[in-house]
Amino acid sequence: MSQPLPRIAVLASGRGSNLQAVLDAIAAGRLAAEVVGVFSDKPGAAALERVPEALRWSAPAKAYPSREAFDADLAEAVAACRPDWILCAGYLRILGTAFVERFRGRTINIHPSLLPKFRGLHTHARALAEGEREHGASVHFVIPELDAGAIIAQAVVAIESGDTPETLAQRVLGVEHPLLLAVMRLAASGRLAEHGATVTLDGHPLFTPLRLDFAGDLTHPATGLAA
Repeated sequence: MSQPLPRIAVLASGRGSNLQAVLDAIAAGRLAAEVVGVFSDKPGAAALERVPEALRWSAPAKAYPSREAFDADLAEAVAACRPDWILCAGYLRILGTAFVERFRGRTINIHPSLLPKFRGLHTHARALAEGEREHGASVHFVIPELDAGAIIAQAVVAIESGDTPETLAQRVLGVEHPLLLAVMRLAASGRLAEHGATVTLDGHPLFTPLRLDFAGDLTHPATGLAA
C-alpha cells in the first residue's frame, strides 16, 4: 500500500507566486506532496485564487480585537486540515507565540535576505543601502522571534552595479522558487527536522545552511557535496 502524501498548509498574504511554484512542482511530479489548504489574513489575496474554493480560508485580521484572537482562529483552521508542514510563503503578519509553539518544528518560512542579515521588511533596499556585495533568500524554521529560526538553506545572488531595489528583488525572486522547492522536497521526504536552534538533515546537525547551486540542487557549503 502506498504511503499518503505529505500534507502542506500554505500561509500567504499576496500574489502567491511561491505557492504557485509549489503547485506546479506537484503537478509536474517534482514534489511528492499535496497542498491541503491556503490561509490568508487578506480575503482579497490573489494567492487564494490559486486553489479550489474548498481549500481556502481567510479572515480580515484587522476585524479581530487582538492579534491573539486572529491567530487562534487561524490555528484552528490550519489544524483542521491536518498538515504535516506549514509553509509561510509571502505571509506578512508576525505569527504569535501560541501559534508557533502549536506547530513548532514543522513551520517553514522563506525570507528575501541572507539571514541573519536584514530581518523584517524592505530587505532589498536595506542591502543596497548597506553596500552589500551579495544578497539572496533564506528558508528557515519559524520561531516566535521574527526571522530568527534555524536556517535550513540559502540562495545567493550578486549585487550588480546600478541595481535598484526593484531589479534586485526580481533576481532574488528568480532563486526563491528553486530554493523553496528544494527545501520542500527534503521536508516532504522526512529528511529535515528542527532540534532547538539546530537543523538536522538525515539525523545529522547542519552547522551551516545548505546552499543552492546553479543546477538548483542543495549542497553542503563546506564540502560541495549534494544534500
